Amino acid sequence: MTRPGLFISFEGIDGSGKSTQTQALAAYLREKGHEVVLTREPGGSPGAEEIRALVLQGEPDRWSAETELLLFTAARRDHLERVIWPALERGAVVICDRFADSTRMYQGRSGLRDKVDALHDLMIGVEPDLTILIDMDAAEALSRAKARATDEERFEDFGLGLQEQMRAGFLELAKAAPERFCVIDGARVPAVICADIILAVDARLS
Repeated sequence: MTRPGLFISFEGIDGSGKSTQTQALAAYLREKGHEVVLTREPGGSPGAEEIRALVLQGEPDRWSAETELLLFTAARRDHLERVIWPALERGAVVICDRFADSTRMYQGRSGLRDKVDALHDLMIGVEPDLTILIDMDAAEALSRAKARATDEERFEDFGLGLQEQMRAGFLELAKAAPERFCVIDGARVPAVICADIILAVDARLS
């Protein structure tokens, strides 16, 4: 795919501060004159947002791991077709709160990683240009996530064990693809975290 724009994803465990930092980065880049599309997964397009409600609400065991994987992939495909690809083709910076690495971790956790990768290659076939991984202590992140008290806490309800497993998994992904990942210490104040993210993004833009 030809994409004159820049595709940035943010990853990390629930409560690590991704949404705060995506918004801060979008504001910075807009001030610099860039067209910015700030989006999220699951969701980002009308159809994908409908699927988001299905996968993030309800009891933890609402879906089998296989069904969950298919739902996330369907949402991502619609998001790509309707939002991400058109924005990249016109030269915009796309900032996405979660992308395929989250599916590799959360939906691949039950021995389905090979199926996750195969389905990604078949139906998605694209990776971000830069992935910002905000890393922090799992217990602190879970406490933050639960304090939000939203109706989208299905994965938080799996508890600390899942958070710890996901944190370790994200760090392994970053180690395997250092050319794409930038790992940021999320235990600091938001302004300091934002400054480090801006340095990484400016380096890619230049």
